[in-house]
Amino acid sequence: MDYKVVFAALETVCEDNVSALCGPSDLPYGTVAKRLVTCLREIQEHGRALEPVVASLTAIYHHYDFDVETPGNGYRTSDILSDASTVCLNNHLNLTQFYFFSQFSPTLRPFLQTVVISMISYGETFGKQQSGFGMAALSLLTSGKYIIDPELRGIEFERITQNLDLQFWKSFWNLTESGLITGLNRIASNPVQLNFTLTLPPVFLRLPLASDPSLTATVSPPIAHWGPGPVQMRLISYELREGQDSEELQAFSRIDPPPVTASHLPWVQKQPRSPWLLIHFHGGGFVAQTSRSHENYLRIWSKELNVPVLSVDYSLSPEAPFPRALEECFYAYCWALNNCHLLGSTAERVCLAGDSAGGNLCITVSMKAMSTGIRVPDGIMAAYPATLLTTAASPSRLLTLIDPLLPLGVLAKCLNAYAGADCQVVQPAVGSGSLSTLGRDTAMLLSDLTQGASNWIQSFLDPMLSSAGVARSMSRSHSSETRRTSTRTSTENTVDYPQGFEPLRSECLAVVHPTSSPVFTNPFVSPLLAPNHLLRGLPPVYIVASALDALLDDSVMFAKKLRDMGQPVSLTVVEDLPHGFLSLSQLAKETEVAAEICVARIRQVFEQEKPTPALRKRPMREVT
Repeated sequence: MDYKVVFAALETVCEDNVSALCGPSDLPYGTVAKRLVTCLREIQEHGRALEPVVASLTAIYHHYDFDVETPGNGYRTSDILSDASTVCLNNHLNLTQFYFFSQFSPTLRPFLQTVVISMISYGETFGKQQSGFGMAALSLLTSGKYIIDPELRGIEFERITQNLDLQFWKSFWNLTESGLITGLNRIASNPVQLNFTLTLPPVFLRLPLASDPSLTATVSPPIAHWGPGPVQMRLISYELREGQDSEELQAFSRIDPPPVTASHLPWVQKQPRSPWLLIHFHGGGFVAQTSRSHENYLRIWSKELNVPVLSVDYSLSPEAPFPRALEECFYAYCWALNNCHLLGSTAERVCLAGDSAGGNLCITVSMKAMSTGIRVPDGIMAAYPATLLTTAASPSRLLTLIDPLLPLGVLAKCLNAYAGADCQVVQPAVGSGSLSTLGRDTAMLLSDLTQGASNWIQSFLDPMLSSAGVARSMSRSHSSETRRTSTRTSTENTVDYPQGFEPLRSECLAVVHPTSSPVFTNPFVSPLLAPNHLLRGLPPVYIVASALDALLDDSVMFAKKLRDMGQPVSLTVVEDLPHGFLSLSQLAKETEVAAEICVARIRQVFEQEKPTPALRKRPMREVT
């Protein structure tokens, strides 16, 4: 986007509207016209003041790219959003959301706006004595008023993003784990011959040392916080392969009796073991989701790469803060190396893949393998990984101030939960799962639906009642938050705006707990801060990031660090897509293309030759 064209167009549009509005004062709209003219003049002044700032950014932001062939960093993104924001002086929340959404792919905008409306509707019912499915159904019925009333939507959005606790976000994100959504995903995804869950008992493992296979290293089971415990995993395979139907593997199945495999079907031909093995760590901010909500693209990967996929369901924060998730993922990696014959693979090539929090775990598991002295994976594919787990300011992190999908307060809550700040560690109950709260009595569910329909209809008949309800919710949230000792942001206006055009400000004070725990500087939490000796020897790292992701600068800085060390690294920056685009791969052509890039990177890991010293000095690049 050429900023000069944008500012010139802004100036022209404002001038044309001012000329049109400066008509006879006796017209019925004379008073309103004067207010609009005043506002347009203010927009012109702000645009003229902002243009040299954008120009100065444009002159230097290329210095922060990974290289000349990969244009992408937070300064570029901030510049693009600044161009869009110049068309609006008013700092109203809904307009801010509109211009942020306008940067995404046009085919994704309706879906993303629907997600926000769903989140707001879900937030209204959150905390009531209902199951996750009941709240989801009730939210569907109450969403109508937020569709037709953007002012009400903005007020409720601020209340939710600023003041609701982490349990709300865990609950909302885990809606993707519901049977209905995962069932629809399975219908739309590729069918596979094998898809079942495994439970690994906590026993010691012995693996050969990479430097001398005649010697072994002992790997203990996960022990952090509550002692040894099992590790949960999911095995997905498009083809049934040797070893996958063995009684030895069936013994690890979570289902009793074990699932009937496709080997009993006469038309299914068992394939030999694959030379490749893909180990996956899912995203979800370290606090939510499992492999179940990522099945849609894992099934595609298994088919397109013709490889078995082992996805680890690591324990989630705040119940299981660092280092529990890392210990479980590392233990699963070691078990897979020892038992690859059961997974339908010879593990001649092993690739780690993950998105967001999962990308972080791919990198840190590889670091732990190096420090333990065992075999490291042959490559890493990390999609929009989190490599710096702090809320420290960076240009792309500023997106959290206006990003309705990843607000600053939510990001801080996830990071603090993983670090174990202000949380109580709770050992998970045996046999319980994230979907255990979905079971409900049918009569209670029908009651929820009836009450939701009644409230929704009443909100149309009596808008004041709806507004009062929101006010009561805001009041309850505000009263609860004022009892906490926290950092609060001032909402007082410090700028004189034209009469009638003042920005709407939330009456709920924001609560953002800073990420100040020393855990964040641990190199196995924030690999960007790791000393060189812990990163030297990493396998080729393929990073796929998004230009509109708040974690973009994490990817760019980490890729630069590896490149400067002489480590093999590739960075691809895709345009117009949000954080988490892998889970949206079936919704738009753009997300499908981005997902295909991730598949291509994994394929490179499997097909590449062993890196030579010369190749290690030259980073692999691709611009998308």
